[in-house]
Amino acid sequence: MPELDAREIDVYWGREHLAEAILAALTARGTDLDALTPDALAPVDQFHGGGKPATDRLARLAGAAPGMRVLDAGGGFGGPARTLAVEFACLVTTVDLTASYVRAAQALTTRMRLGDRVTHHVGNALALPFPDESFDLVWTQNSGMNIADKERLYAGFHRVLRPGGLLALQEPMTGPVAPLLYPVMWARDPVTSFLRTPSVMRAVIEGAGFRARVWDDVTAETAGPASATAIPAHSIQRLVMGDSLDEIIRVGHLNRDEGRLVSIQAVFERPLDKTVPAG
Repeated sequence: MPELDAREIDVYWGREHLAEAILAALTARGTDLDALTPDALAPVDQFHGGGKPATDRLARLAGAAPGMRVLDAGGGFGGPARTLAVEFACLVTTVDLTASYVRAAQALTTRMRLGDRVTHHVGNALALPFPDESFDLVWTQNSGMNIADKERLYAGFHRVLRPGGLLALQEPMTGPVAPLLYPVMWARDPVTSFLRTPSVMRAVIEGAGFRARVWDDVTAETAGPASATAIPAHSIQRLVMGDSLDEIIRVGHLNRDEGRLVSIQAVFERPLDKTVPAG
């Protein structure tokens, strides 16, 4: 992603004082801030289709296990990372382009006393600052929609994974009907939206040197409420998207119902042999 594009994406997603807003939302829900759990935080830190149930499903698909070194690329508010740390005993490093999200994620992780198991960093997924073969699992949920250079993205994931390591992803992709209608959650218009079809995405990932283990269409499971009126004011979707959420939800259902948008969960392996990425 060119530097200008990265700035544009940060402007679109960035919100100040998010940590304070999230804690206020939790207080409004009657949540004990001194006894936070992944389930208690889920309405305010699982900012992707399907929420925490989708995170749990992907973790099971990937076989998340104690001691796994996990990189969460596009870690957002840290909900999946904390879920992997608490419920699967993984050691998680997150990278996200949006500084305000990283600050909020760090505040929540600190409050849960998980600093020894989860760390958060501002960074670009296209320029991962980690040595080769550093992780057992690369994890990404609804994070690649604004990234045009997917070949570079997945080549970077391949580089930081150890041989035999896994890539677990959840990603919106274009359906058989075009064009995609806007606005969507990640973009007001096509200028910063870079979806590809499932067949093209799978080819890109395999071209980076990965071998598919699981490829599931989870469009129905991740569709969410039929109307934005069912989404409470204290949810992370409301906190981030504000009044624009109503139109985004309406258009999102049109996209799914008309076959313009699908959601995929998949698990890929970096083979143990010396497979050379294509290109």
